[in-house]
Amino acid sequence: MEVDIQQTAVIRPIKPPFDSDHVLSLSHLDTDRNLLVTLRYLRVYSDARHQQRDPFSLITAALSAALIRYYPFSGTLRLRQSDGRLELYCKAGDGVPVVSAVVNSPLSLVNYLDADKDDNFANKLVPDPDPNEDPIRPMTLQVTRFSCGGFVLGAAVHHGICDGLGATLFFNAMAELARGAGQITIDPVWNRTTLLGPRNPPRVEFPIQEFLSLDRDFSPYKSSGKRVIRQCLDVKEEWVEELKGLLYKQSGFKFTTFEALGAFIWRARTKASRVPQDERVTFAYSINIRRVINPPLPAGYWGNGCVPMYVHLAAVEVAEQPIWKTADSIKKSKQNATHEYVSSFIDFQELHYEQGITAGRKVSGFTDWRHLGHSTVDFGWGGPVAVVPLSTRLLGSVEPCFFLPGNEGMIRVLAYLEEDAILAFRLEMDKLKNMESGLLSAI
Repeated sequence: MEVDIQQTAVIRPIKPPFDSDHVLSLSHLDTDRNLLVTLRYLRVYSDARHQQRDPFSLITAALSAALIRYYPFSGTLRLRQSDGRLELYCKAGDGVPVVSAVVNSPLSLVNYLDADKDDNFANKLVPDPDPNEDPIRPMTLQVTRFSCGGFVLGAAVHHGICDGLGATLFFNAMAELARGAGQITIDPVWNRTTLLGPRNPPRVEFPIQEFLSLDRDFSPYKSSGKRVIRQCLDVKEEWVEELKGLLYKQSGFKFTTFEALGAFIWRARTKASRVPQDERVTFAYSINIRRVINPPLPAGYWGNGCVPMYVHLAAVEVAEQPIWKTADSIKKSKQNATHEYVSSFIDFQELHYEQGITAGRKVSGFTDWRHLGHSTVDFGWGGPVAVVPLSTRLLGSVEPCFFLPGNEGMIRVLAYLEEDAILAFRLEMDKLKNMESGLLSAI
């Protein structure tokens, strides 16, 4: 199936948002080295034929209007020579590149991108910026129209400018304007170095060193050279409820879906990857701190408003101990999400950034996209029927795992693994199905 690229347009704010060129500083959460990646993902819209305007025209018009308030997206990210951190350069006349493309086949032929049918094809539906590009575009988009009338909005957004919640805030603002709103509901707030800057003087009062270490020569996204493949799994919510019930029976503790299913998948991944028993492995995830810090961040804050959390265990523990113990370690790690943890994390970045901050070499990154509001991004044709992440670098992990909203009664799990671990991983994950019949009584 061919993707016909028709044009690349640079979309500028509909009117000048500032008078003179300037530089905007990012927060220490924005410039975390683990966030020096571009997140690429697709929003799939099933049928736009009943609308008179084509998606490319409508979306680019909404983008042009939204960039008045979100003009930093039209700037460029550059490394500051003094300390190697990113800064945002805002220059009059800059804009956001948007690719227009066409596929002369229906979306149904690729199952609305709702499964891992063809990774190569999905990757053609979103720009793939050069990671070594300098300067860096904070965002590039692609609108691909299909013969059925549906379209795919592909987004490549640099993690240094915003997290998933911040990006969704922006896309919802675009969607409001596309639907005819005269102004956006939530005004964006920048003010990053003031709201999430280091203390004076910086001080690390939370024991951050329990989770992070220093290694100037370590790169978190250095590939092993092995092929990494995306696995798409549909997990019945009733299986997860059975799992949570069993863990409660064993431990007396109640666990969330993220804790229970995350522990199950982490074990499956660790066993399938045959990690040496004495090697330390890491479960990494982000937690929203917009309401954790004091005072809370404004509703319109669209920078990175999450901090990474870590669980470190020996591989043998993850592979062999009862799953409830692993789930309990994840649950207990959430207790660290305090104002002092956030402040100490920021101050640790201030004090040690140039020394190379790392969480280790065997990091499994987990992220839950079920509640990010992707389904609310409605440009006038209804929300997307699927959201498909394509990024293989997240939270210091080259094999991330995404929890996504699935069909009714289902959780969609996208997990990236090295090719030689796929079969064993699927066999481990198949054990979840035994929950339904009660065959898995001791885990």
